[in-house]
Amino acid sequence: MRIGLLGGSFDPAHQGHRQISLAAIKRLRLDQVWWLVSPGNPLKETRKLPDLGERVAAAREVARHPRIIVTGFEGARTSAYTIDTIRFLKRRNPSVDFVWLMGADNLVSFHRWREWQRLFSLVPIAVFDRPGYRLKARASKTAQRFALAALDESDARGLAAMEPPAWTLLTFPLSWLASTSLRYREQAKRTAAKTRKAAKSAKKETKRAEKAAKRHSKKEAKQEKKAAKKAGRQERH
Repeated sequence: MRIGLLGGSFDPAHQGHRQISLAAIKRLRLDQVWWLVSPGNPLKETRKLPDLGERVAAAREVARHPRIIVTGFEGARTSAYTIDTIRFLKRRNPSVDFVWLMGADNLVSFHRWREWQRLFSLVPIAVFDRPGYRLKARASKTAQRFALAALDESDARGLAAMEPPAWTLLTFPLSWLASTSLRYREQAKRTAAKTRKAAKSAKKETKRAEKAAKRHSKKEAKQEKKAAKKAGRQERH
């Protein structure tokens, strides 16, 4: 069996993840793709990360394909590092040919991952092109280090069965979708909603203040009129 592994925080999962997965199934001739929803990226801030179960459930709603399996099993493990996850999966599934799937943006920073050179030698890797990252990925420290292990994308169908290190950069219709941009978009929507709510509340408060001012003005006018009448009566006497 050939299985692609797509790891990440999936915060949130989106159609770009699904697009990569379906492209991997077709072009790498995979039987399945597993989404490994992680507890958090060790290289990123995780304090504001939604609950793992919540992200897994949302990812399943996005995946909706019999050959895309969403799992959050990393949450039960003591290590959140990719290399430990792959070692665990290879021990548990010795007859499976795994392929690590990732975007070209990840290849640019891959040398910051724990035991990155060892990781490249554990499992074949398919790198999917991302807008603005093609040249950066090819010029990255990792790409240069493993230049001799690079496979032309026309031969990618055999990647899963190859002995690592082996990797390829796959081009396909690019998606500008990214979890980070979606999070910013959602934050922007929430901020805009709060702004509208605040503006509406301020408008109501202004109307209440105007009504109160009118009532006060009428009351003062009434009192002045009453005082004037009283003063007039006193003058006549």
